[in-house]
Formats: sequence, C-alpha cells, structure tokens
Amino acid sequence: MAVHIDGENLTIEQVHAVAHGDTIALTDDAKGKVQRCREFVQRMVDSGAAIYGVTTGIGEFARIRVSQEQGEELQRRIIYSHAASTGDVQPPEVVRAAMLCRANTLAKGFSGVRLETLQTYIEILNRGIVPVVYEKGSVGTSGDLSPLAQLAMVALGEGEAFYEGERMPGGEALRRVGLEPIVPSFKEGLGLINGAQMMTGESALILYDTERLIKTALIAMAMTLDVLKAVPKAYHPRIHESRPFAGQIAVAQNLRRLFADSEIMADPSGKVQDGYSMRCTPQVIGPTIDAYHYVREQILTEMNAASDNPLFFPDEELYLAAGNFHAQSTAMAMDFLAIAVAELAGLSERHTNRMLNPVLSGLPDFLIEGRGVNSGLMVAQYTQAALIGENKVLCHPAVVDSISVSADQEDHVNMGPVSVRKCKEIVKNVSTVIAIQLLCGAQALDFRKPQKPGKGVAVAYETIRERVPFMENDRALYPDIERVGELVRSRELLDAVESAIGPLSLAPEG
Repeated sequence: MAVHIDGENLTIEQVHAVAHGDTIALTDDAKGKVQRCREFVQRMVDSGAAIYGVTTGIGEFARIRVSQEQGEELQRRIIYSHAASTGDVQPPEVVRAAMLCRANTLAKGFSGVRLETLQTYIEILNRGIVPVVYEKGSVGTSGDLSPLAQLAMVALGEGEAFYEGERMPGGEALRRVGLEPIVPSFKEGLGLINGAQMMTGESALILYDTERLIKTALIAMAMTLDVLKAVPKAYHPRIHESRPFAGQIAVAQNLRRLFADSEIMADPSGKVQDGYSMRCTPQVIGPTIDAYHYVREQILTEMNAASDNPLFFPDEELYLAAGNFHAQSTAMAMDFLAIAVAELAGLSERHTNRMLNPVLSGLPDFLIEGRGVNSGLMVAQYTQAALIGENKVLCHPAVVDSISVSADQEDHVNMGPVSVRKCKEIVKNVSTVIAIQLLCGAQALDFRKPQKPGKGVAVAYETIRERVPFMENDRALYPDIERVGELVRSRELLDAVESAIGPLSLAPEG
C-alpha cells in the first residue's frame, strides 16, 4: 500500500505504516512544487547570486564563494564530511521513518532539489534498501546532519545498506534493485541532510507506541482499583467536570467503563476514601494524556514542515537562509513526553505496592499463600523499582544542554537526539512496569473469586490467564513478566479489552 506525500498531510499512523513496510509516492501537486522550485534555483545560480551552500561553503566556510562547477562537487563533499555518526545501528523501522519524513519535507518544494533526485531517494525506500545509520552523532542542529548523511551516502551509491537482511556496500544494494546512484547537483547535498528527520521519524514511532501504552496503563490501573475495592465516588463525573482538564476527565471516563458492573467494588469496604495513588489516579494520569496531545501536535507540525536551509520560495522569487533546521521544538517536546510517560510507571508501582501489602489490600502477603515458604510476587516490585530508578535519571532534560560547534557559527544546539533516545528507553521500561502491575492484578483477582470484576477488567484478566496461570507456589517470574509484556507491546491485551467495551479514548467523550 502506498502513502501519498505532499509535504502537508503526513500522519503519525502513516509514518508507522511506512516504517513497517508500506511504500510512498509523490502527489502530482508535490511533483509540480518540486519542479518549480528547482527552476527558480537554477535561475539564481545562473545569475551568479551568492547562495548559502550552493555558491558558498557551509557553516564557518559560508564566507567563501565557489564556482558552479565547484558547487556541484561541494554537494558530494558535504555528504562525505558529515557522515560521522557512531554507536549502534538504527533499526530498519527508524531508518524508514526518517527517510519518509525527509522525503515529505523535500516534497514541500522549498529545498531546491531535482525531482529525479527525490524520486530516486523514494525508490530506495520503496525497494527495500535500508541504509546503515548509526544512532549517535547528531546534536539536533543543523538538524540530524550526521545520520542523514549516512542515508545520503547510499543514495550516492556509497556507504552501507541492508537489503533482504544482508549488509552490503550501498552501491551493491542499488545495483540489486536496479537503481542508478544520484549524482548530486547544487543544493542537493544540503537538501538530503539539512533537517531533523531522524529525530522526527523516531519521535512519531514513539508517539504511536505511547498511545497504546497509556491506554494499557489505564486498564492496569482499573484492574488495581477494582481488586482493591476503590471508593467509586473518586471517579464520579461531577468531580472531574468541576476541574475540567481534558486528560483528567478522559481518565475518569475510561476507568468507569473498565470497572463498570464490578461485583468487587459493589461490595462495601467501609472506607471513606482511598490513598492518593488510588483516589487521584485521574489527576495523576490526566496530565500525561494532556502532555501526549501537546507533543503529538508538535511532532505533526515538524513532520510537515520545511526543515532545511536555505529555503527557496519560487512564487515570490525569494531566497532565504535561516534556521528552520533547528529542532528545539522536537527536543523540548520529547523531553516533556519522557517525563509524562515516566509518571505512568511511578503510579503503577504504587498501585502494585498496595496489592502486595496485606495491610493495604486485605489479600495474602505478596499475593500468595504459604508465607515464609513462598515469596510470591515480592521481587516483581523490585524490578519495577529498578526501572523507575533508571527512568528518573533518563528524565533529566537533554534540551537544556548546548555545546557550541563549527567554530562558534553553530553556537546553540538542542541535543534532541538524546531526548528521543531517552524517551524511547523510558517507554520500554514503562511497558514492563505496566506488565508487572497487570500480572499482580490478575493474581489478586483470583483471591477475590467468586466476586467478579468489571467488564473491561474481566477481559484483561482472561487475556492474561491465557498466557500465565495462577501462581500457587513460587516459580521463576521472568517468563511471566515477559509473556505479559508481550501482551502489552503487541496491543493484544488492549485489542481484547476494546473489542469487549469499545475503544478507549484519550479525549473526553460527550
């Protein structure tokens, strides 16, 4: 299936689809915009105008004029000199997401590349070539120069790439799929690398996973509140309408649907109110949802933005050298998302603690009979604590750091790639923390039988029990954690619950 791009309407869901195998194509309107821009650039070059990175050097060398012939060689050398990344090789889905986002930026028709160059770049992705790109080396300004240069090396028939699972020289990969290397003309070296698309593409994939994670966390929290006989008044609509934060209202609505018709919660506990971690679940998780929506809007804007320098506006015959490659907005947004997602785990661990502590739960110690001989799920909470401790370190914002480069010409950078990597690791950690909460919740529900939980909670319980049996005596916990973790990561648990009670929503309903 092909995703048609025009530089204006790319979605996070489309990035995910292309990252996992869909192809892309330019719209006719995008082709026309790219061609008009290129014709304007050609006229400027022919006039002898000084154009950054076209008829001048780049960075600190922008003061030096170069001839048209030197300018074309300059583009190749720009790519060579900027391909300086290090670290682990990026996964194929991240590379494909970045290539899509860069192609979409070029499709806006402000970068000045030739249409045939853009089409070759797109065909590299469509025919299954995945350039070898290392994860570290970008400071987020001028965009992701170093990793995008590794992508561009393959377009030149150089560098390295994966094709059909085999790592090989970039030129060999092009030969196998019948593509000729790009011979870069003026502006095209910069056009292929001068933006923040490695950050943007990976951020879009993280956001796709974050939506699933938040909804699954709500299921886990509803399971805890149900099994611990939470006082329902804390989730009454009037409470949350009186403090009308959208995320808070959405959390309360979802919780009410998940534990609707619970026989456990209908059995009076005698409590007037619960501890904060239970009673304030909407007030704690609501801001995470609000942050998610803010970050999503920031990344959508960047995905469809002109992230390059210089930019050319053929309708006004205007050439402008500026700083649209600076990814401060993405860096700050992903630091914010890291904090917001980490809070899911913080609350999850507190819920788990309440289930494991017999004083707070009224259930067996660590959710197992035979205390002293059995330790039950005690150490699963230790794992949560370890991951949450790591998240606290990872939540330090990368965007507040800046190290001047290029002889102080590029004297403010955002370190956004670090923000993205941290956030990705936090999402991974939180997925496991939520899986442990679900594992404990299922075990706790077995001790509430024959009372039945709410409709949504019951489906989650049944889905877990298809993979993990009740723990009667101690056994190794890591296989159970991994099995439930896979239910979280694969969306299987979320899909099962939504099939029973309808979609969970991260926006208020009604």
